[in-house]
Amino acid sequence: MDAGFTAEQDEIRRTLRELLHRRCGSEELRAALDTPGGHDTALWSTLAEQLGLPGLALPEAYGGVGCSVTELALASEELGRALAPVPLLATAVLAGPVVRALGTGAQCAELLPRLASGALTGALAVPGTALATALALTGGNGGEWAGGGRAGGVQARRVGEGWRLYGEVGQVLDGHSAGLLVIAAHAGGFARSRTLFFLVSGDAAGLVRLRQTALDATRPQGRLQLRDVEAELLGGEDGRGVLGALSSVGDSAAAVLACEAVGAADRALERTVEYVRQREQFGRAIGSFQAVKHRLADVYVQLQAARSAAYYAAWAAGQGGERAGGLALAQALEALRCAAAEGIQLHGGIGFTWEHDAHLYFKRASGDELLFGPVHRLRARAADAARLFEGREVSV
Repeated sequence: MDAGFTAEQDEIRRTLRELLHRRCGSEELRAALDTPGGHDTALWSTLAEQLGLPGLALPEAYGGVGCSVTELALASEELGRALAPVPLLATAVLAGPVVRALGTGAQCAELLPRLASGALTGALAVPGTALATALALTGGNGGEWAGGGRAGGVQARRVGEGWRLYGEVGQVLDGHSAGLLVIAAHAGGFARSRTLFFLVSGDAAGLVRLRQTALDATRPQGRLQLRDVEAELLGGEDGRGVLGALSSVGDSAAAVLACEAVGAADRALERTVEYVRQREQFGRAIGSFQAVKHRLADVYVQLQAARSAAYYAAWAAGQGGERAGGLALAQALEALRCAAAEGIQLHGGIGFTWEHDAHLYFKRASGDELLFGPVHRLRARAADAARLFEGREVSV
């Protein structure tokens, strides 16, 4: 592994940071969160049209840039610093890769160029709170997360040559606004139950979408109600490869999320350091007190360890080798929570106010842990995958 960045990677980071500094300040962020979709559509258009961000990790044959997961992760780090209100995670990290992994040639040729251009946004919908399990981040992905065909989730039935879906899915990232929904559903009844993925248009008849109140408003979520909705099967009807594809997508998504969390933690720490240098108490800046220095030094060490793990996981995902995303995500989420919590504490009274942005970083840490964690389960899954505790006892 080459620990240095290429000139292209440095350019991606620099360009994004400069753009977000101009276009994604506190006022712009809060204004976007108050819109029905929860996104800054103008910023998304700029990122898509001028930088090609949604198609960064897609092949050129599908209208993408042709980079790897590593470049997408580095770009997400800059988005994480600004908590940018754009649908990149749902579109380019979750829905798009699932379509590419499971879709037929015709489906990929039709959908991926539109996703790469940003003209079409996507959302991945799995039953209940099982997103982390479905992506094989917090448990073995044996299909149990889909419910085994029992009541609940989404059911699929054949009608002539097509499919119809009925049921409900909650906590779908950008599910209330995405133009394309990639929905996991049961098919075949209880005896022959299998999990398949279906494509549903955002304006399909019988589909009811509601934006939910989420802990982290910078990651808007929707609830989907499907009332005999027409759907297109994604890939083959036998369901082969679904679980393996989800597991692969999960590792790449975890690496991207880890870098994004590192970016958010870095910015939270940066803002805290700026504040303690200015805030005075007893005639001197509070940042000069040894206790404050020690606390921030601990955050810095934890952040740098998380950054190293996140970069390695992104590199490994780009090489298609070792699966390090889950463990890197655990370390990054813990670093973000620590940086955000210390930031609130050291900002004092102002840090607890709604008007200050400190709480947005803390909610990002908590919200991501609810969606993709918790941290101890991410670590337990990594330990199980590495068979860390399966060694024989040694007698003395």
